[in-house]
Amino acid sequence: MYIYYNDRGDILYLRLDDRPQDVINTRVSEDIVLDIGADDKIVAIEIINASKKIKLDNLLPVKYDLSLK
Repeated sequence: MYIYYNDRGDILYLRLDDRPQDVINTRVSEDIVLDIGADDKIVAIEIINASKKIKLDNLLPVKYDLSLK
């Protein structure tokens, strides 16, 4: 899973399934688009005007610990 935020477009993209696959974009509201993949499962969620819908400072920045031990 990964999270991407485009501050110019104010678009938040949540990719739930990283496998390469064909998807169908389905708009469920004016600001929400679902990417539907194999077996009709949600592959990703796109939120337009995200800063007006989600408190982004609680979500971003996403931090990953990639250190090897």
